[in-house]
Amino acid sequence: MDVDLAYVIAVVFVATLVRSTFGFGEALVAVPLLALRIPVEVAVPLAAALSVGVAAVVVVQDAKLVEVRSAAWLVGASVVGIPFGVWLLGAADERVVKAVLAAVIVGFSVWSLAARQPPWLARDSRRWMVGAGVVAGVLGGAYGMNGPPLVIYGALRRWDPPRFRATLQAYFLPASALGLVGYATTGLVGHEVVRELAWCVPGAAVAIVAGRALNRRLTSRAFVRWIYVGLIAVGIALLGQAV
Repeated sequence: MDVDLAYVIAVVFVATLVRSTFGFGEALVAVPLLALRIPVEVAVPLAAALSVGVAAVVVVQDAKLVEVRSAAWLVGASVVGIPFGVWLLGAADERVVKAVLAAVIVGFSVWSLAARQPPWLARDSRRWMVGAGVVAGVLGGAYGMNGPPLVIYGALRRWDPPRFRATLQAYFLPASALGLVGYATTGLVGHEVVRELAWCVPGAAVAIVAGRALNRRLTSRAFVRWIYVGLIAVGIALLGQAV
């Protein structure tokens, strides 16, 4: 095992632990750090393959906790938003879009953390689900980052940590699988990706189990706070990309 491979295994372990604990965030960790040591055309499909694997395991583990109606509406609305995202990719300045998105995410998260009574939805709102799903599809189609709107919706619904984790994976499973199929059809899932994936699977499996245990130790109130802190980190990362 060479140094680069050990580095990839370590990054994948940390990214999977984050994803398994909070239900999102592994792309923020995995792709930028992996790209420091391996080509982006290997890092991106590797991250997609891991996303499919983590989501599949979590959905199987906690199928009874999935908010099926919410996940279905979010996935359906995202399909509508993807073509607009593809159009946005060619029509708008990526830096401007990411800067505006970063400002909205950070502003909303800071306000939610500081508010005496943070915003919440007592029940599923079709309007909110469609809005979050469409925006997720637009961002996914343009920049491959459909997570923030989904995370915000889950935080507003105040799903308990296991339910939040399971429901987001029910969304990410088909979304990531479609992306992986796209990479495969364009020849990006080659021998190197398969090799890196095979080496990373044992550590990722341990991280999934550890993340599930950590997820269940978090109280709902603490979990929501961590979610907004994570969103702030996402916003800062996007702002860094924009500037």
